[in-house]
Amino acid sequence: MKKLLFLLALAVAGCSSSEQIDRKTVVSRHNVHLTEADSLNSLTVGNGRFAMTVDVTGLQSFPDFYENGVPLGTQSEWAWYSYPAEREYRIEETMADIESHGRKVPYARQHPSETEAGKAGNYLRQNPHRMHLAKLRFQFVKEDGSLAELNDIQSIDQTLDVWSGEIKSQYMIEGKPVSVITFCDQKEDKISVKVESELIKAGNLKVNIAYPEPLDVWKYGGNTFGEGEEVCQTQKVEGGLSISSPVMGHNYQTLVSSDDEIRVTDQGYSSVNIQPDKGDVIWTFSVTYEQGGSRTSQGFETSGQENAMAWENFWNSGGMIDFGQVTDERATELERRMILSMYLTKINCGGSSFPQETGLTYNSWYGKPHMEMPWWHSTQWPLWSRPEVLREQMSWYTRAMEGARAIAERQGFKGVRWQKMTDNEGGETASSVGSYLLWNQPHSIWFAELLYQQDLSEETLKTYERIVNETAEFMADFAWKDSTGRYILGPGVIPAQERFNPQDTYNPTYELAYWRLALETAQSWSERLGKPRNEKWDEVLQNLSELPQKDGVYLATESTPDSYTTEKFMTDHPSVLGTYGMLPETSGLDKEVMKATFEKIWTDWKWHDTWGWDFPMVSMTATRLGMKEKAVDALLMPIKTNTYLKNGHNFQDQRLTIYLPGNGGLLTALALMATSDGFPEDWEVRWEGLVAMP
Repeated sequence: MKKLLFLLALAVAGCSSSEQIDRKTVVSRHNVHLTEADSLNSLTVGNGRFAMTVDVTGLQSFPDFYENGVPLGTQSEWAWYSYPAEREYRIEETMADIESHGRKVPYARQHPSETEAGKAGNYLRQNPHRMHLAKLRFQFVKEDGSLAELNDIQSIDQTLDVWSGEIKSQYMIEGKPVSVITFCDQKEDKISVKVESELIKAGNLKVNIAYPEPLDVWKYGGNTFGEGEEVCQTQKVEGGLSISSPVMGHNYQTLVSSDDEIRVTDQGYSSVNIQPDKGDVIWTFSVTYEQGGSRTSQGFETSGQENAMAWENFWNSGGMIDFGQVTDERATELERRMILSMYLTKINCGGSSFPQETGLTYNSWYGKPHMEMPWWHSTQWPLWSRPEVLREQMSWYTRAMEGARAIAERQGFKGVRWQKMTDNEGGETASSVGSYLLWNQPHSIWFAELLYQQDLSEETLKTYERIVNETAEFMADFAWKDSTGRYILGPGVIPAQERFNPQDTYNPTYELAYWRLALETAQSWSERLGKPRNEKWDEVLQNLSELPQKDGVYLATESTPDSYTTEKFMTDHPSVLGTYGMLPETSGLDKEVMKATFEKIWTDWKWHDTWGWDFPMVSMTATRLGMKEKAVDALLMPIKTNTYLKNGHNFQDQRLTIYLPGNGGLLTALALMATSDGFPEDWEVRWEGLVAMP
């Protein structure tokens, strides 16, 4: 333990040079610059709890063009909606049993949609769903009286200033220049805008505030607008205009503030048009999305100064890596991905609950978080010396504990079994895959230990003691003691590599190692608190199954000796590598066998059928094995799902155009490489403020 603490302290202060990194130079050389409309490269401003994505005009003026790319969403972590149900749907309606060691264990799974069980499962998957808040759209009136289309936006010159969190947009409409600055308040759900153009003075520039329908569809960018007899209600308030919408689910206020008097020129069921009352060439305004709470009406300049200061504080705190002295061109791309991933995870994934996989940009899986993904979203926060973000997100486990206990009790186990596809309050959904996953279970213990290693206090231990103990209680009880005296995991298991039948799968390699690590950590927590070790946990640890292997390589699961001869088992996540990559060395691990496993997977895996976090995972395994070149090559493998767009997003496919677990995973891998001397020998990499990964 003393050695670990010494290494952690060294890592926080460590740097390959005593000279402090010029962080602004590192960050600013990766500003995003666009000269044309690109549906995949919209830009986002946000604060971690609220975000807005805009097009080349600096607002969300042309959402149709971006709908199938990276949509122009406006989302907050508090904005959820449930459609009224035809009847009360209960998760118990979706149960299906799996035979496991002589008894039936119920799991909440999906059923055909026409059945009552299917209706219940679909409703609970789709509700509550994350809601899109009001869009802000410029309307430009051309000389002939028509509204400008996207092809009328000429001479585009748009920059995301990553250091200040501002988007600066310049363009021409019928020869008239337009200049826009857009940023998000770092404390409130508020967008501030400064637009400069002769079009304002001529009365030919308006802002349309449009309220999308809260649709319960798998993917949604907030681009469906309904019609009705009611109209949006507007009311003049101090400093501006308050707007409420009749669109179902929009139970919040939109406050528009401006130094100029605001005039409403049109209002309908789902939108309101506004413009400044007096003609001038400059108009500054802000729009605050309020579920309740205080209102602010400070001016654009004051808001801008506060925003710039908040972003400067962000970049000057936490960890940083400078690749500027490296001549290898791969380092330039790694640094670009790093800086933009830091930006994107800060604005999309920094709230008080774990994010969905597409953050606050648009909905995927109905906007719901998947609780296996926080390993990739949030492990990076303490490693980059931002433990306060993870500390706030850990509150989800407290809110979700009652529901997690209900799952464990229903299945006949002690403790809590954490939800997989959920919401901010821990709601449970039915899933033919998610309900059988195991690797989300130890995350809470992993996170608690990361936080403890940065705050070695009794207060930290007591804060997370219940979460650690209840999680470990389930884990020890879930492990089954067979006739030989060993403990096995499953059946009733789908590994992180989602290619296996839960009815006959047991002992996945990565999950076995993670089980051991988490139970050993839970025992350490008891000892730190001066309490005796748990006898049952020790019994499981002493008799837990060995990591399964065949022909000198680790298998995906003990139940699939054909792990490398059946093609479908060579697709999806090669999570067997997470055994020594995501995780440190655990008891019973053979590094030579893991090295052989790595080489087998590197050569033979079907890399076209993978996900964005697979590449950081492979890189971390290479790093722990001392394979420095392979660690870099894995992060830059030329596979579609490892694509990083101009805006920094990890592209997967047309269905999932952004994937934030990839961004978070990249940051985690880079932190491990930096703190364990994992970059190639001839790379002069400088770093500071990073914490060593266990």
